[in-house]
Amino acid sequence: MPATVCALCADTQDLSAIAVAPRDETVTLCAACRAGVEGEIADDPRWRCLGEAIWSETPAAQVTAWRLLTRLQGAPWAADLLESAYLEPEVLAWAEAGAAAPAAPEHRDSNGALLAAGDTVTLIKDLVVKGGGFTAKRGTAVRGIALDPDNPAHIEGRVNGQKIVLLTEFVKKSG
Repeated sequence: MPATVCALCADTQDLSAIAVAPRDETVTLCAACRAGVEGEIADDPRWRCLGEAIWSETPAAQVTAWRLLTRLQGAPWAADLLESAYLEPEVLAWAEAGAAAPAAPEHRDSNGALLAAGDTVTLIKDLVVKGGGFTAKRGTAVRGIALDPDNPAHIEGRVNGQKIVLLTEFVKKSG
C-alpha cells in the first residue's frame, strides 16, 4: 500500500515514490522535498522537518534525511542534528554510498582562467615570502603548480627553490 504522507515533512499533496540509491528501495516524498533531493538545497525553515525524519523507523527515510542534512552542513542546526543522530551501521553505509561527492573547488587565476595541477603561472606582483627571507618578483614563472584541495584561492609552487603557497589572485596562467 503506497504511503499517504511525505516521509520527510508529512505533507499529503503531490506525493510520489523516488528511488533511494544504491538500493532498490523507495521513499514517498512531496514535490518540495523531491525538489530538494534532486536539486539545490538551501538553509530554510522548511527543512527543520529533517529533525524528525532522521529518527524515522523507515531506513529509506533516514537515508534521505541524512543526505539532505549533510548538504545543509553550513547550517548549525543541521550540523547539530547530524552529530546527535544515530543510524545503524548498514543504514549509514547505504547513506554514504549514495551521497554525492562534493565537487572539487575550481582554482582560477587573476584573469579567471581555470588552473590545473602542473600548470605554469606567472606572478603579477612582487610578493614578500613570509618566513622565506626573500621577495618573489613580478614576472617570475612558477612551474608545476599544485592545487590546494581545500581552498580554491591557494596554489603551491617553487620559487627560488623553496615551496611556497601563492594566492591565485596574484598569478596569471602562462600560455
